Amino acid sequence: MMVEAATPRPRYALIDMGRGIALIAMVIYHAFWDLSYLRFFSVDVSADLGWVIFARTILASFLFLVGVGLVLSHGKAIRWRTFWKRLAILVAAAALITFATVMVFPDAFVYFGILHAIALFSLMALPFLRAPLWLVVVVALVIMALGWGYSDPFFNERAFSWLGFWTIPPLTNDLVPIFPWFGVVLGAIVTTRLLIASGRMATLDVVKASNPPKRALAKLGRWTLVIYLVHQPLLLGALYPLSLVLRPGAEFQQQQFLSQCQSTCLAGGTGPDQCTTYCQCGLTGVIDNDLWDGVNSGRPTPSEQAALNTITQACSALIYPVAPK
Repeated sequence: MMVEAATPRPRYALIDMGRGIALIAMVIYHAFWDLSYLRFFSVDVSADLGWVIFARTILASFLFLVGVGLVLSHGKAIRWRTFWKRLAILVAAAALITFATVMVFPDAFVYFGILHAIALFSLMALPFLRAPLWLVVVVALVIMALGWGYSDPFFNERAFSWLGFWTIPPLTNDLVPIFPWFGVVLGAIVTTRLLIASGRMATLDVVKASNPPKRALAKLGRWTLVIYLVHQPLLLGALYPLSLVLRPGAEFQQQQFLSQCQSTCLAGGTGPDQCTTYCQCGLTGVIDNDLWDGVNSGRPTPSEQAALNTITQACSALIYPVAPK
C-alpha cells in the first residue's frame, strides 16, 4: 500500500511560470468577457470562435498542469495528508464559486466549473498515477474520443451535463465536463511519467526564474487558486459601476445586437444576405417598439415577448416568404 512520502515534492520554476502564464491569459479572457457582458465590447466572447479557442486553450493548459502536479506530488507515493488538505480547499472554493454565481447569475450559475472539475479529476486520477502506462494512454484516448464524438439529448439536462455528452450546451457560465477534459489530465500524467522514466525531468529544471519577469510569473503560479477566486470580483467590481456611469451608447448596443443576431442566423444555415436582411429587420423592430430592456435582460416580460415574437415572424417572412395559394 502506498504511504505518505517522506521527501518533499520537487518544485520546477518552469511549471510555476506555466501556471502564471495561464493565469494571465485567464484574467485577460475574463476581462473581455466582462466587457462583453456589460456591453463595452461588441464581440460575444462566449460564442466567438477565436475567443472560444482561446478559452479552451487556457482550460487545457490548467488541466495539463494539474496532471503534471499530481505526478510530481504523488507519483512515488500518495501524500495523503497533503492530498486531502488540497482537495478540501478545492471543494470549498468550488462551493464558494457556485454560491456566488447563484447570487449574481441565477439562470447561468456555475455548478461544475474548473474548480469542481479539478477537485473531481484529482480524485479520479489517483489510480492512474501508478497504473500501467498503456492503460492510462488507452483510457485517455477513449475519454477524449467519446467527449468529442458522442452526444445524446439525454445529457442536455443539468443533472447529467457534467458528463459532457450534451447536444445543446447547458445554460451556465462555466462547464468543464469529464468527457473529454479528464483525458487532458491523463495525457499530462502519461507525459510526466514518461519524462521521469526516461530520466529527462532534469530538462525542466534548465529554465530558472532568473530575472524579475520570470520570478513574477513563478510567484503568480504559486498563488493560482487565490487569484482565481478574487480576480472576477475585482474586475466586475471595477467595471460594473463604470458601466452605470458611462452606459454603452445606442450605436454600440445596435452593433452588438446585429453581431449576435448574424452569428446565430448563420449558425442556423441561413445565407449571409438573408441573415443581414433578417437581423436589420429585427433591429428596426426592437428600436421602434423600445424592447431593449427585454432583449438585454434575456428575460422579457410577457408583453415584450409577444412583441418580439411578432417581429420575428415578420422578419422571417422577409427571407422565407409564404408561397401564394
